Amino acid sequence: MSMSAGGAQGGLNAEPNLTPMIDVLLVLLVIFMLIIPMSRKALDVQLPDPTPQDKEAKPNPDQIVLEVLPGGIFAVNKQPKTKAELYPFLKELYDPRPEKIIFVKGDPQVIYQDVIFAMDAARGAGVKVIGVPPKAAPEEEAAK
Repeated sequence: MSMSAGGAQGGLNAEPNLTPMIDVLLVLLVIFMLIIPMSRKALDVQLPDPTPQDKEAKPNPDQIVLEVLPGGIFAVNKQPKTKAELYPFLKELYDPRPEKIIFVKGDPQVIYQDVIFAMDAARGAGVKVIGVPPKAAPEEEAAK
């Protein structure tokens, strides 16, 4: 902690004083330790079961699938709807339902904005849970 201004050997000591640098380092460490846990944000995600299920599973008939197709066309359980018809149809469909779950499938050729529009329309119609089915396997695509 002492500073030498020269002595019998003549000359200045050019060693840096490490104590203030260590103090600054410890203060920064404490600040980062406090800030990092507060900056974490979480998103609840439900992952599917990793064990494969039967391919022959029949879909639930009460299940509603909203497909986003190219050209601004939407299909609710294979019934084509335009952008203007989508929200009123979903509202009428979901008002009497106790389970407000929908699955949204996006075609690879549509723009992301159309998929978000479909999700917003479903959320506005009262849907509480929006599911996104996994991408179809190549052999399933060939079977269609």
